Amino acid sequence: MIVDLIAGTRPNFVKIASLIRAIEQRTDSLVAYRLIHTGQHYDNAMSGSFFNQLEIPAPYINLDTGSGSQAVQTAAIMTRYEAHLEESPADLCLVVGDVNSTMACAITARKLGVHVAHVEAGIRSRDWSMPEEINRVVTDSISNWYYTTTEDAGENLRKEGVADSSIVFVGNTMIDTLLHFKDRFVEPAIWQDQKLCEGEYLVLTMHRPSNVDKGDQFHTLLQAITAGAEGLPVIFPVHPRTQQVLSTLDCANNLVVTQALSYLEFNYLVKHAKGVVTDSGGITEETTVLGVPCVTIRDNTERPETVRLGTNVLAGTDPEKVESHVRNMSVGTWKQGTVPDRWDGLAATRILDHLTTLA
Repeated sequence: MIVDLIAGTRPNFVKIASLIRAIEQRTDSLVAYRLIHTGQHYDNAMSGSFFNQLEIPAPYINLDTGSGSQAVQTAAIMTRYEAHLEESPADLCLVVGDVNSTMACAITARKLGVHVAHVEAGIRSRDWSMPEEINRVVTDSISNWYYTTTEDAGENLRKEGVADSSIVFVGNTMIDTLLHFKDRFVEPAIWQDQKLCEGEYLVLTMHRPSNVDKGDQFHTLLQAITAGAEGLPVIFPVHPRTQQVLSTLDCANNLVVTQALSYLEFNYLVKHAKGVVTDSGGITEETTVLGVPCVTIRDNTERPETVRLGTNVLAGTDPEKVESHVRNMSVGTWKQGTVPDRWDGLAATRILDHLTTLA
């Protein structure tokens, strides 16, 4: 059984790494894979270093789609993946997450009669202003198999008419990768440069257009975060699309801006931080498993288990509320979290078990 594993962005590589490892370690597997890199993230900091650090082999093919508007990028991925499939058919297209690559390759595969499996299926924010929500819903509307991270995600799919027999509750492949590498995180240069100490700094990530594209909104949120930090350094590895706006703003002295970090370096910072402030969904999963307090600067989340069970708090985007939550985190007033069911490092093994039955 030939399975195309689709990856195009930084989070995709994290989610796909454990599945590649599971396939390669199983000597009796009936599943052969081809890693298809769409090129959606194309610079070394955002994708290239991941191949070395996460022990991912070179892609079978790189579609080299690069940047562009969502329509331009999606069209390029579909056109190039279609050409690949027509020349070299697959039995199954396995997509992960909710990026343009996920939706584009799923649509292309189904139109060519190739079955589709979606890893991280069924998560929902109910926020239609998020491009990711559209990608999720479209992908799930045409998939054949649904690999879910939580029971909540499975229930979302059932409410949308997906049959129980197509839903497989496997757990979280991103957490597989986190647990596999947890003891091999790498101290980044900024640790020594800033003389950081465990539990005496915060980590910040922001990249969502609603938070960073408007300078006034971005500046107000940064002021709230740095004020709430109570003097602690706020380490901000900057997403490439955020750097331009940030360069025009006058920021507090305790905001420490650094370039994008590799996976192992970034998670070293997270593991040893007092807390994390983010607008990323995936990071809230990692902080929950690492037991690190987390404030999410969003009005909704597609990962409610990180709030209900984990260390995450949904702060919204009101600066006063954000500052209050960050201050609570900075002074150590925070809840204890637990780890959701099946976030145990074995999600990829469960997926491979199911793929083997299909083979």
